[in-house]
Amino acid sequence: MILQLAVGPMCLMVFNTSATYGFLVGLSLVLAISLIDAIYIILSGLGIAAIINKEKTISTIKVLGCIVLVLFGTSSITGAFGFTLLPALKIFSDVTNQNIFIQGILLTASNPLTIIFWGGVFSTQVVEYGKKQLIFFGFGCILSTLFFLTIVSFCGSILSGFLPQIVIKFLNVMVGAILIYLGIKLLLKK
Repeated sequence: MILQLAVGPMCLMVFNTSATYGFLVGLSLVLAISLIDAIYIILSGLGIAAIINKEKTISTIKVLGCIVLVLFGTSSITGAFGFTLLPALKIFSDVTNQNIFIQGILLTASNPLTIIFWGGVFSTQVVEYGKKQLIFFGFGCILSTLFFLTIVSFCGSILSGFLPQIVIKFLNVMVGAILIYLGIKLLLKK
């Protein structure tokens, strides 16, 4: 659970989504994030992180990750003001459980820091744990992601009745700005 205390952009997006569209839509986002985390945890447990650490692969992932993060960030900011720059993409219009799930998958998967994070966590645990304990540790990490983000989603949906519309718009802009910042930072990082 301690690993979940680092509140990042996806945590803010879960809170914002739940505050804006309700608990069930936020829960759809939580499930998408948890699914990608589970895939990255499995890949990290299998040692795939070492393969991804090749320079050419990292460069490609960084560029694609930057594009996706900046695209979603821009969409979040413009959406706060009632218009979209991406009208042709169905996943950016008319928020539903399905397209929020797809957005969550794309955003979480496009962040190479996620697999690097889980790869780092598991590389230290491989030394301490056997195979069986490592499986339980990975399962615990996935459950803690589900638990923590579900609580964040619930809090967002509860607080939505108390938050003025201007605060919700501010949250949209803030999440968008963070995503754009992370995309640019990812691209510039050596």
